[in-house]
Amino acid sequence: MNKHLLQKVLLPTSTAGSLPKPSWLAQPETLWSPWKLQGEELADGKQDALRLSLQQQQLAGIDIVSDGEQTRQHFVTTFIEHLSGVDFNQRKTVRIRNRYDASVPTVVGPVSRPKPVFVEDAKFLRAQTSQPIKWALPGPMTMIDTLYDDHYKSREQLAWEFAKILNQEAKDLEAAGVDIIQFDEPAFNVFFDEVNEWGIKCLERAIEGLKCETAVHICYGYGIKANTDWKKTLGSEWRQYEAVFPKLQQSNIDIISLECHNSRVPLELLELIRGKKVMVGAIDVATDTIETAEQVAATLRKALQYVDADKLYPCTNCGMAPLSRDVATGKLNALAAGAEIVRNELLAR
Repeated sequence: MNKHLLQKVLLPTSTAGSLPKPSWLAQPETLWSPWKLQGEELADGKQDALRLSLQQQQLAGIDIVSDGEQTRQHFVTTFIEHLSGVDFNQRKTVRIRNRYDASVPTVVGPVSRPKPVFVEDAKFLRAQTSQPIKWALPGPMTMIDTLYDDHYKSREQLAWEFAKILNQEAKDLEAAGVDIIQFDEPAFNVFFDEVNEWGIKCLERAIEGLKCETAVHICYGYGIKANTDWKKTLGSEWRQYEAVFPKLQQSNIDIISLECHNSRVPLELLELIRGKKVMVGAIDVATDTIETAEQVAATLRKALQYVDADKLYPCTNCGMAPLSRDVATGKLNALAAGAEIVRNELLAR
């Protein structure tokens, strides 16, 4: 039913994923902060937070809603925690996306998914709304970049194993009523040779057999110091997308989600994915400054030079978990209002 809903709205708005967690659930304005509740209380608390996050999106007028990642502590490791073959007690320090060091779990044996990970959460979200819903999963390449592999000793082989597992999860999410499944692949902005050699093929393995819409989210990261410092080294034009867009344009992925507002991405690069649906990041998540509706509209108008109107989905650059709830709400309102301005301009033509 919701695929039709999606088609009816011109410029349907959504977020890239996370929204701030309430202070009673986890430490606010902190990325990946530990839970403040445990056991049954935590399970109830996550559902309450999901309801609040959904309402926050609905009140702002967001068209394609999500769980705001309220049930996840980390966009990659929360998924990996549920898999067998990974030892979270055996930790190693690795370099994440060539940018910062992190203590990560170790792959000690064959990886598999004993049971569904997010399906109950997705069913809960589906029961709360008739709007189209989007669910985010980590992409295979970003998963392998968040681990120390002591078993396969091959990035590519581990990525293929994860792609199979993600496909199982994605099929269960689709059955639970999810309309768009998004794979988060910030690693696609770093490991260009691997992306073109096997990364996109791996992603296609993860979406094999799905009938719902699929998206890949490729950004320059949350507004944390390691990412903002890296961005300063990228010069006046960020052309990373140029390396992977041609192959993505040829892929089976339906939607490409990327960062535009306040970034130095030359928007003409969008021409390389002409024909795909594009979630255009029109909200900067690396600043507390709330965009005006007109600033959002200006970003969308620029994108419309390279993306057909029926394929443009206004979105945020990345997740908003590290922001305060007030700032995030302001940004959601600006996104919806900016999209409405451009929508009215298009309909008036």
